[in-house]
Amino acid sequence: MEQTTRNPLKILFHQSSPRELRNSQSEIQEYIATSKQRREVLPRAALVGLLAGLITVLFGFTLEKGELIRKELLEWAHQIPALGWIFPILFSALGAVAASWLVKRFAPEASGSGIPHIKAVLHRYRRLKWRRLLPVKFMSGALALSSGMALGKEGPSVQLGGAVGAAVADGLKAQQREKQVLIAAGAGAGLAAAFNAPLSGLTFVLEEVQRDFHPIVFASAFIASVVANIVTRFFAGSDLVFSVPSYDMPPLGSLPYFAVLGILTGLLGIVFNQSLLGTLKIFGRLKGKWTLLPALGIGAITGLISWYYPIVVGGGNLLSEEVLEGKLALSIIPILFCLRLLLTALSYGSGVAGGIFAPLLVLGAMIGLAVGKIANSFSPLLVPIPAVFAVVGMAAYFTAIVRAPLTGILLIVEMTGNYAQMLPLLTACLFAYITAEVFKDLPIYEALLHRDLTLHNPHLHVEEPVILEFEIEEGSPFEGEKVSALGLPPGCVIMRCTSAGMEFIPTASTILEAHTKLTVEIAPEAVQAVGILRKGCEKQHFLML
Repeated sequence: MEQTTRNPLKILFHQSSPRELRNSQSEIQEYIATSKQRREVLPRAALVGLLAGLITVLFGFTLEKGELIRKELLEWAHQIPALGWIFPILFSALGAVAASWLVKRFAPEASGSGIPHIKAVLHRYRRLKWRRLLPVKFMSGALALSSGMALGKEGPSVQLGGAVGAAVADGLKAQQREKQVLIAAGAGAGLAAAFNAPLSGLTFVLEEVQRDFHPIVFASAFIASVVANIVTRFFAGSDLVFSVPSYDMPPLGSLPYFAVLGILTGLLGIVFNQSLLGTLKIFGRLKGKWTLLPALGIGAITGLISWYYPIVVGGGNLLSEEVLEGKLALSIIPILFCLRLLLTALSYGSGVAGGIFAPLLVLGAMIGLAVGKIANSFSPLLVPIPAVFAVVGMAAYFTAIVRAPLTGILLIVEMTGNYAQMLPLLTACLFAYITAEVFKDLPIYEALLHRDLTLHNPHLHVEEPVILEFEIEEGSPFEGEKVSALGLPPGCVIMRCTSAGMEFIPTASTILEAHTKLTVEIAPEAVQAVGILRKGCEKQHFLML
């Protein structure tokens, strides 16, 4: 009797129910599509990392040259004590005005750090016009930071990296989904290159910028961040950002003091966020030629301060190292903190290109050192080295303001090399996060994005239908609601839903579950649906206690 060879795959499909068969075929198709996408995207992500690393290194070298020119100008001006103070004022004021004019004239989306703009692009609220963004962001950032404004290079580096990702995607004619992945990878590469911190670049994409843990997003951000970091180390060296001692792990009995530090940074993080938003609101009322007035005034103030206390202005790296080594007296910390907070809020509100990463880390270090010195006076055995609190304070303040604790912890560890402080870092960041959430304070980039996407913003008006994607977060208003109850205006159509890898077309009676992705087409006359969908799909920022 002739034996026949039977295909086990056919047997499996033959014995399966129609529903199981459809699920199996869907999983196989998804696996094949993912494998194909990975082979195409990952080499391109490496290219994005290479180019983002190069442009970030060039941006850093440009800033170093600008700071050197400002330093030499100050040294020369001090040789003319009677009139020398005029020159740093003119230098900083003209640099700030030029930086602000470039942004307002050619690319308004280049103002500030640019991270909210990248988030808007990845959520398809905005388009990334990289041809104008790249030169304007580079030049405006270089002018603003070289003039001594209290801003950092890291935010601009993130936006520059995202623009590089968009440029590579357009150059290689990538599909829209792949372009989004490369923009996110470029943003992470920019942060990794700016801070010499590849893990932080990866986690920032996953935790803050994209909030998408899809394997393609993870792998692309990882590859781009590593390649960008290699480029940075090749051209700029492998030194840590902050040259501070590697402190020993504090005693476990000191953890309550770190909890207090977390609570304090949580409260002062709210002050930082509201100060930043307040200056933007005030300066936003200016129209026409008056919009350059804030940059002129803040630049002049910055120049005057640099004449007397040059360490106070700029990104604050030198000041940070002084704080991290515990060299500041407790009595001077509140004065410096208030001055730096005011300078940062005013500088950001002026509309020039510049980020808040470096300034907020300086402020966090000062809060930590103050708490450490006070704790040392009460418990010298539990807190033998107050400067340890300065290291932890940076991560806690970052967590309170940005609400990205994992990124904050990894960032400080990679920047300082203080791996032994992991438990104090976790403790302080946990309490900072809880404190900010209890007071219902929005994370700063969420608040800035919300401000940018208000219905009164003219940039929200579109001339043709757009297709956007939203994901229903767990605990959001739309979870468990029927499509008919969402309150969407005419001209807004939910075209497709994706849940657990399965796609389906919803009906009016479809109940939406958490983690369901909505693909929505919005007509120009229904643009208000963007705000409705965004608010309905996002979890509300408060804790149920």
